[in-house]
Amino acid sequence: MRFLFSIIFLLLGEYYAVQLLLHLIKQSSNGFKAFGISTYAILTLIQISLLVVFLMGWQEGINKSLITIWGALTFIIFISKFVGGIFLFADDLRRIFLFIGTKIGIEHQYSSSRSDFLSKTALLVGSIPLISMTYGMIRNPYNYRVFRKRFKVANLPSDLKGLKIVQISDIHSGSFLFKEPVKRAVELINKENADIVCFTGDLVNNKASEMENFIDVFDKIKSKRGVFSVLGNHDYGLYERWPDKAAELANMEYLKEIQKNMGWDLLLNENRLLEFGDSTLAVIGVENQSASPRFPQKGDLQKAHEGTGDAAFKLLLSHDPSHWEQEVTKDYKDINLTLSGHTHGMQFGIEIPGWIKWSPIKYVYKQWAGLYEKEGQALYVNRGLGYLGYPGRVGIMPEITVIELQELS
Repeated sequence: MRFLFSIIFLLLGEYYAVQLLLHLIKQSSNGFKAFGISTYAILTLIQISLLVVFLMGWQEGINKSLITIWGALTFIIFISKFVGGIFLFADDLRRIFLFIGTKIGIEHQYSSSRSDFLSKTALLVGSIPLISMTYGMIRNPYNYRVFRKRFKVANLPSDLKGLKIVQISDIHSGSFLFKEPVKRAVELINKENADIVCFTGDLVNNKASEMENFIDVFDKIKSKRGVFSVLGNHDYGLYERWPDKAAELANMEYLKEIQKNMGWDLLLNENRLLEFGDSTLAVIGVENQSASPRFPQKGDLQKAHEGTGDAAFKLLLSHDPSHWEQEVTKDYKDINLTLSGHTHGMQFGIEIPGWIKWSPIKYVYKQWAGLYEKEGQALYVNRGLGYLGYPGRVGIMPEITVIELQELS
């Protein structure tokens, strides 16, 4: 059924895109008409050829970078046609209602100005995703931003004042097309000279082997007291077709081994107690836990929380931000700060500090990017270091989070 709907949307987008093209070039010179038709034919060929490649199963033999860029362009072209087509569809509905009105005796005077206006609007609106998403793919996949937050805590011990936590999330190493730009992210992380670095899940897309080319990049991450990590939904290999259960389990073990070899401390429903002078910081890590049944439910916060009772500050690493209100704020009110990722900020939105922060993902996740506070507890949702699917970002940049603890005066 989903495939059928996809085909219907594809055909509707194509139909209205052709109608818009013909309307725009009808009064143009022959040379411009030839240019317009040729350009449209090339864009459509990009779409159709990729569809054929995937239907025939030929993508495995094609260079990863080529297939990724090819797929992204196909997606951008389809979205642009579909968005523009909405306005032409609205014009068709308008004309249908006018026709029905005529048949039942409601007189009206026909004017082509409204159709011309909707056609121009369709062209303008349809060009927005084409231009912005193409730019976002070229310019923003590695356009790392450092987000700084001062987290004020009541009765914070002096030994923990100024403690610096760096968070990264959602690396998705299987998506990276280039290695060199990723090294800049590690340089930015190390430049902070953090007390601890935390990674909140989704190291890979599907297979642990995706990390092999990036081990010598991420093993360079340093902090005073270590790098702590947890698993995200993609890390379990659930979106890959494994030949058998043994292969799936072997993949999971390989992912754990890779993190160990990088010097990362992977927390599997467990905690680490770090001494800072006379005060203790508890770093608690749970496996993936989500309020949505679509994602793995492997977290055991009760187990992970055991033994942290005397810690002056409790920091939880949990990949999915929906876990915060599902369990943390209800049953574990002694957890001061939770770090999550998962949403990527949808890699698309509008963000102007102090003025606006919006993304369509907000209609799916109540907490989707930045700092959220509730009755003395806080959640920070990282926008992700990498990307998934669309190889770029529009408005929502890849993030390195720097959180400094301060006493609430």
